[in-house]
Amino acid sequence: MNDGGIGDITRKVTAATGGRRMRRLRQNDWSRRLVRETQLRTDDLIWPIFVREGAGAAEPVSSMPGVDRLSVEGCVEAARRAEDLGIPVVALFPYTQAADRDERGSAALDPNNLVCSATRAIKAAVPGVGVLCDVALDPYTSHGHDGIVRDGRIVNDETVEILCRQALVQAEAGCDIIGPSDMMDGRVACIRDALDGAGLTDTMIMAYAAKYASAFYGPFRDAVGSSGALKGDKRTYQMDFGNSDEALREARQDIAEGADMIMVKPGLPYLDILSRLARELDLPTFAYQTSGEYSMIMAAAERGFIDAEAAMMETLGAYKRAGASGVLSYFAPRAAERLRS
Repeated sequence: MNDGGIGDITRKVTAATGGRRMRRLRQNDWSRRLVRETQLRTDDLIWPIFVREGAGAAEPVSSMPGVDRLSVEGCVEAARRAEDLGIPVVALFPYTQAADRDERGSAALDPNNLVCSATRAIKAAVPGVGVLCDVALDPYTSHGHDGIVRDGRIVNDETVEILCRQALVQAEAGCDIIGPSDMMDGRVACIRDALDGAGLTDTMIMAYAAKYASAFYGPFRDAVGSSGALKGDKRTYQMDFGNSDEALREARQDIAEGADMIMVKPGLPYLDILSRLARELDLPTFAYQTSGEYSMIMAAAERGFIDAEAAMMETLGAYKRAGASGVLSYFAPRAAERLRS
């Protein structure tokens, strides 16, 4: 094309854009950073950790490349790493052997169970790192459900009574944030009342307000040892993926019952839900990048289909762009390293 042609195109482009060439701000790394609307920081990350019995080396989770089950001492070392990286909170989940499970999830109430032991050890060694503990019975029940089963049904109120006792055990061990993930009705109010009644008024609650019955939990169930135990599914208490208004009602109910923070789980398939709750409700709102989301990225990266580092940062950025106050992610230490560099 001759110079006259280029000049003509330039005039047409200028007229079409009104002189606003959007690519100007994208042409340099420094200019892209200067005008970036959404910033991911290490302060936005919560690191989920799986704790197991015994000592010794980390035990890889086969369905989650790069994720291990850690001993209690290993959890302490992970918390030290989190502190060094600037990650504010670690979340603890137990790997429970089949022999330690029963119909009522009794091990959840043991003050010396894995989660409580790891919590005490972390708070003694690394007090500046927050500890989030999951409140649900599925890591402890022989049937793999989050509550008590009666005649094939998960019963709500009897389950809530046990969840309150579980929350108390965890808080007394030093847990900073209680995370009810069970999706039973009224559990936030009852847990808040139990904590306050025990003088544990400073213990925070991050309610899994919109937790959907999802296909993205499979690797997590493997990691905590419940994948083979689960009988049936969880659709009578976890949410239907077709619903959005229901998520708003659930979240408003949890807020009214005393939740300090709320969460959407899974994350990427429910960015619309996350955005809606973050926009319409005046409370810190978190997203959980689930095991299935993590493992999809890692499996695709291992096959050479995608760049794991790029996909990690893009997806974490998507949560923040949608309005998340923070993200629970198995990528947390890897992302923090990337952010520091």
